[in-house]
Amino acid sequence: MNWPMVKLKDCCQVVGGATPKRNIASYWDGDIPWITPKDVSNLDEPYIYEAPEYISSAGYKAAATYMLPAGTVLLTSRAPIGNVAIAGIELCTNQGFKSLIPGRNVHNKYLYHCIKRFVPQLELLGNGATFKEVSKSVVENFEIPLPPFEEQKRISDILDKVDGIRQKREQAIKIADDFLRAIFLDIFGDPVKNPKRWGVTSLLEYGSFKNGMNFSKGESGTVLKCLGVGDFKSLATITCMKNIGEIELNTLPSDDYLLKDGDIVFVRSNGNKALVGRCLTIYPGKEKVTFSGFCIRYRIGNSAIVPEYLNFLFRTPSMKQQMLSGGQGANIQNISQGTLSALKIPVPPLEKQQAFSKIVSFHSALMEKLDINTVETEDMFDSISQQYFN
Repeated sequence: MNWPMVKLKDCCQVVGGATPKRNIASYWDGDIPWITPKDVSNLDEPYIYEAPEYISSAGYKAAATYMLPAGTVLLTSRAPIGNVAIAGIELCTNQGFKSLIPGRNVHNKYLYHCIKRFVPQLELLGNGATFKEVSKSVVENFEIPLPPFEEQKRISDILDKVDGIRQKREQAIKIADDFLRAIFLDIFGDPVKNPKRWGVTSLLEYGSFKNGMNFSKGESGTVLKCLGVGDFKSLATITCMKNIGEIELNTLPSDDYLLKDGDIVFVRSNGNKALVGRCLTIYPGKEKVTFSGFCIRYRIGNSAIVPEYLNFLFRTPSMKQQMLSGGQGANIQNISQGTLSALKIPVPPLEKQQAFSKIVSFHSALMEKLDINTVETEDMFDSISQQYFN
């Protein structure tokens, strides 16, 4: 698309923000919405309509912040760079934003999608020792493609529709997951409290652990699938290996490093605490699949335990908390075979586990279809964005 490249300062007003002094009570709890980068970090939609904090007229004047009109595109300029939202109401921000008030020839939803697409480039322009920040000057001089206004509206409508499909699929996945967790608790009860008084055992009595393999990027020759932390998304069970990444090794790893049907794999270590301890059950069939060194594989060796039961047992908040606390209440960012071995798990009658497993199989087929469609939708969104914004 041969559209003119325009500096943001020539099509928008770039505005910063400020924070009133916290130690002056009269500056706070007024009627002016005031937000920070944290408030736009986990939005389910482009717009923000509420603020967790409000400042007074005195605080607004003292801080010399700026009242942004509804429709302003909010861009976080530090901690982190690149969260993007649209003001659904009049509001002001702290100094962690470089907000964009669109000119008359700029459609705000087009600007929103465009800035989101260029976040990686903006991040590269950040400076700072403690944390990176993009300056007002950098944002003002950043260039974007600017088609005619009607074309901007058409592009944003297309991207909104594709993004809406993706969000609906994500919501469907969450609802189905919540339903399955509710069924688990109804059948088995909370596994830590064990209200149904099932017999209790340790995982080592019913199977064995294996840490994943470490490999160097310089290896080559043998290509195979490798389950990594990035694969631990919304799925509880993986039966299709299509979306699992590949690695190259000098030689094929030993059988102990190859996953088998019914193996349960845990995230052993990750910088993101929310991922540590997450697990899934995998059914690779005849396909050779290994697993990352940041994971632990548990292989059941006793028919009295069903993989799907164990999987969802470790998905309950109480068992997840016990796993991460190591039994002492202090959260950690890694787990070990010892951590998992120390856990006591209830073992319900086999027929109850098998009944639950059938429900999980139906759920997993639905989730896998939704997940594949979500990936395809994201690919479509990226492809369309690239076509319009490159």
